[in-house]
Amino acid sequence: MRQFQLPYIVAIRSNHGVLMPKGQRVRYNRWHAYDQPLAEHPTQRRYIREIIFGQRRPIRYYQITKGSTDNPDSWFIRANLAGDVLLSVGRQYTLRTWIEYGFKQVKNELGWHDYRLTEYSSIERWWELVFSAYLLVSLHADAFQHSPQLKGENATVSSSPLLPFNQHPFWELGMTWKSALNNLRLLVQPYCCWGWLEP
Repeated sequence: MRQFQLPYIVAIRSNHGVLMPKGQRVRYNRWHAYDQPLAEHPTQRRYIREIIFGQRRPIRYYQITKGSTDNPDSWFIRANLAGDVLLSVGRQYTLRTWIEYGFKQVKNELGWHDYRLTEYSSIERWWELVFSAYLLVSLHADAFQHSPQLKGENATVSSSPLLPFNQHPFWELGMTWKSALNNLRLLVQPYCCWGWLEP
């Protein structure tokens, strides 16, 4: 990420080491309260403070806790975001949970949630397949959602380019990722069956 100059927020361990010149010290700034929106629960009050190793650098470190500043259950993050991001970096980091949760649901739908590999080259190849499949379905989901034939006021079922596929009893008319995956499976199924029948 540093090589491509991408902004990032990552989790680090509490014993994460940072090199400092001799004579400099670690400074823990005061806590600041902020409200963290939650999906199905009331807004939660959390606290964040910046930890400065020697002098402030482009890479900044933060400690976040919830409930109370005396709560030992806290986590540490590192970010290279510019500007005054003290009260926003915590909310942005929380998006990671939703991204991981959403991607876990995707892997479960693809039936790949229990797969295990140990060799690095195999792991690398495996993730290429996972992301390729994810991209394929996502692009089709987006195409279904923005199809002009399905949005026009005078559009009819007969004008849809998906005929005769959308006449299948298991075809889903939704615009979600799961619907796109289901419909792509229906499209690919005849080709798979033909491959099984070929000698």
